[in-house]
Amino acid sequence: MDRKIEKSLASRAVELGKSGKAEAVPELLYLAKSSSYDVRRLAVSALGKLAGIANSADVVPFISHILRDPHPQVRQYAIKALSSYGAGSKAVLHDLRDISVNPSEKEYNRTDAIKAVSIISEAQRIREQQAAHKCQKCGLPIISDEYARSMKAFQRIYCDKCFDEVFLKRRNFDTEVELNKTITAKDGTLVQSDGERQIADFLNSSAIKFRYDERIRIIDGLAIRPDFYLPEFDVYIEYWGMDTADYKIGMLKKQKLYQQEGKKLVSLHFSEKARLAEILRGKLSKYMVAAKT
Repeated sequence: MDRKIEKSLASRAVELGKSGKAEAVPELLYLAKSSSYDVRRLAVSALGKLAGIANSADVVPFISHILRDPHPQVRQYAIKALSSYGAGSKAVLHDLRDISVNPSEKEYNRTDAIKAVSIISEAQRIREQQAAHKCQKCGLPIISDEYARSMKAFQRIYCDKCFDEVFLKRRNFDTEVELNKTITAKDGTLVQSDGERQIADFLNSSAIKFRYDERIRIIDGLAIRPDFYLPEFDVYIEYWGMDTADYKIGMLKKQKLYQQEGKKLVSLHFSEKARLAEILRGKLSKYMVAAKT
């Protein structure tokens, strides 16, 4: 596919996801069949953002077929989108459980499938038993769909009103981040820069398990998105890829948070890109992380 056409379709998918209109569903279903995996993943992500607006009966069966997409990142976004529909995705629980224990599936997809099963199951329980959950911000009771969306996005419980008020900027930021994930590492992970690709390839070839750009709570009530997290060693990796004043301010704030919480942080800079693998190997060795390459 022509790159200009691909970028246009990808932007269209994001726009439709932001629209908040159920009328966007048919076009997104069409885009989700694109020959471009980048367009497919963004279309599926957008369908997830329309949860609570779109009819789950129209969307969930379609997304369930995408769980068999040949590209692992598209499957990942399908898993996350299904969790957004909560109890409406009950019929897909069996497929998600299969993914969660499938040794041939990517580890990040197995992890996300486990989370999705938990969210969907609890949303179904809330619907069937009218179990009590309250918004952590305003204290009002929430319904099952609100539970599913807030847990999927933030791992905290919010009603729709507080979800929109508190996290509108974050959702827009997350969308921009996803649009910038255009570089594919050898294991299929989509990253934002060539430096991050080198890190992902190094970790993969060294048989070091990692999570990429996943929101992790390191202090009560506050979550961050490390570039890479190594769960076996509880080590965080940040690749500082820019040199602007605003970027440096954000970098220093993030580094201070890691330090305050006593977290093991490996910092890498774009100026080290020519020797990135060598430098990363040395810094990881300080935390007894053995690299095979």
